[in-house]
Amino acid sequence: MKRFQAFEFLDAGWFPEPIRDFMTDYLGMAVGRLSLFAPAADVLVAGLTRTGENRIIDLGAGAGQVWSGLVPAIQTSVPGVQVRLTDAFPNVESISAAVREMPGALTLESRPVDAADVPRDLVGLRTMFLAFHHFPPTAALRILENAVAEGQAIAIFEGQRRDVRHLIQFALSPLAVLLLTPAIRPLRLGRLLLTYVIPIVPLLVGWDGVVSVLRTYTGDEMRRLALAADPGGRFAWETGELKSGTSVVPYLLGVPQEPS
Repeated sequence: MKRFQAFEFLDAGWFPEPIRDFMTDYLGMAVGRLSLFAPAADVLVAGLTRTGENRIIDLGAGAGQVWSGLVPAIQTSVPGVQVRLTDAFPNVESISAAVREMPGALTLESRPVDAADVPRDLVGLRTMFLAFHHFPPTAALRILENAVAEGQAIAIFEGQRRDVRHLIQFALSPLAVLLLTPAIRPLRLGRLLLTYVIPIVPLLVGWDGVVSVLRTYTGDEMRRLALAADPGGRFAWETGELKSGTSVVPYLLGVPQEPS
């Protein structure tokens, strides 16, 4: 299946912030419940160990809920790990709630952060979960080039393959939104109205989910982007797929050949 760069609502700067937050709240809760990225802990520990780093800069953090299970798993090998949660459109309320659950381990970066131009004061292993596919090849290349230029390791994880099975699965995601929304806290009237009375949130989650599948990079495509971003061979690059229940998590890990 050929990659197709279609439109996602969550990418749009004009998109209403409350609806954006309702969507990222759902996505974060669903990913947390499924423990989708639990296998990523080993990849992250490997990246941190090879760089001698204990700081993580999470780009495109969404609601930040992916870290509730990852931090304890990482801490067993990297004590004192610290994760700074950033986003181009920060969901401040939900990220703040995640930070309150894990004080000391998680911190909020409230200013918008461009993954292709990360402020130099944000130092550490860069991560992206369910976010890399949002960027067309030219922008994805800039994200990797920025990490290489700054000598910062980067780990990218997706939650789907670009195939027919995932296309069908994500097309059915509005049903999951209807089923799981009552479990999202805090339980807001606006969320309920835009889910059950005027079902905007389920429909937009379904649209963005299908488009996400069509946009997802294969391991070979991520490797080609990485090698193009690093023509001097300054980084060691690794791609693969992690098994997570019935799902597959494609990933890319890039680590400087010498600690920065």
